[in-house]
Amino acid sequence: MHRSKAEIYLHFVWATYRRLPLVSPEIEQSIYACILEETRRCDCETLAIGGMPDHVHLVVQIPAVCSAAKLMQRVKGVSSALARQQLVPDGLFGWQDAYGVFSFSRSHKGRVVAYVHNQKRHHAAGKIWPEWEQAGEEIAPR
Repeated sequence: MHRSKAEIYLHFVWATYRRLPLVSPEIEQSIYACILEETRRCDCETLAIGGMPDHVHLVVQIPAVCSAAKLMQRVKGVSSALARQQLVPDGLFGWQDAYGVFSFSRSHKGRVVAYVHNQKRHHAAGKIWPEWEQAGEEIAPR
């Protein structure tokens, strides 16, 4: 049996509903653990996860049979359900519909992983990479 060879690296970033600080320190690790478990279910290798109270970064290597859209739908769906049903007493939690996804090469893997692992430090020092903080545009209702 032959298998396809794919080396696809993606960096995702997505925001909480209205960029509210919904990923509090009290629930952050549970949210991240949920996201990591879902990426495993999709046969993705997670290289890094990190973020701030209003957004999350996820760096993965995905198989050829997985799409960015499918992965985000599943990751955002299960993590928001967990937060609303178990982690947030009043159930007020959600992600924006949009997200950003950026591909990168193996040669940039260390730099991207380090950036995501050090999110809080980068934000505190004002040394963010603006193009990698864009979580997609929230479109105002008409």
